Amino acid sequence: MKKIFNAAFTYMIIGVLAGLFYREFTKANDFPEGQFTQLGVVHTHVLTLGFIVLLIVLALDKVFGLSGTKLFTWFFWLYNVGVVLTAGMMVWHGSLTVLGEESNAMIAGIAGLGHIALSVSLVLFFLSLRGKIVAGKATTNSAGAASIEN
Repeated sequence: MKKIFNAAFTYMIIGVLAGLFYREFTKANDFPEGQFTQLGVVHTHVLTLGFIVLLIVLALDKVFGLSGTKLFTWFFWLYNVGVVLTAGMMVWHGSLTVLGEESNAMIAGIAGLGHIALSVSLVLFFLSLRGKIVAGKATTNSAGAASIEN
């Protein structure tokens, strides 16, 4: 659970910094206000995919004890690779747009790999979660709330 928390916290910081980078980088390069660049949506993607999704995963891990299973471990690392690749390519592509440069197929291909990693990792997450639900492995919280069982 500590890894999930630390990753969520890291993505929160990166997401906020991505918004700052977008604002300052576009101002420094006299990029026309209102013109689209992928830099403008990097911070929302990182905050949503990294911060919010991992907080939800953290809560589900607390309830179902997902950490430590092979499927969950694969999910966690593949998901993080997917978020980093996807966000990194958005920054690269957006920076090229601001600088007036052309993007290329390599950037799109690597971004596609990031999306594939995200998709596969989410399937692994649901398989891990399904395994715990089917097995009735939910845990009770410290307040004694009802657990989810078969």
